Amino acid sequence: MPERSSDWFRQAKRDLETAKTLLKNSFFEWACFIAQQASGKTIKAVYQKLGAEGQAYSVSNLLRGLTEKIEVFEDLIDRAKSLDRFYIPARYPNGWLSDIPAEYITGEDAQDAINNSEKILQFCENLLVG
Repeated sequence: MPERSSDWFRQAKRDLETAKTLLKNSFFEWACFIAQQASGKTIKAVYQKLGAEGQAYSVSNLLRGLTEKIEVFEDLIDRAKSLDRFYIPARYPNGWLSDIPAEYITGEDAQDAINNSEKILQFCENLLVG
């Protein structure tokens, strides 16, 4: 398998920019989901750089998998856990007792998700350039 960490990282950065656009346009649930996806892709870029392949969809599980080779602080894993909360509930009405995700997920949620994703991207970028 060819090493494509730069492609994974470039797409992750683009996804994060998309999340910011979605936040500005009040699509908060999608901003949260895309921020979660951006984080997953940037961690998968690190896996690629290490000659491995990240298989999980959970950002926190992907980060935990890196701890075998890289020190990952618990604060970053907590940020990843916060992002993982949006993997299903941000997209599907059955993630809630009633109504749709847009009626539950707020602009504050979206801003927090973007901030968490930015921290994870910064962490991974440091690993990729080092």
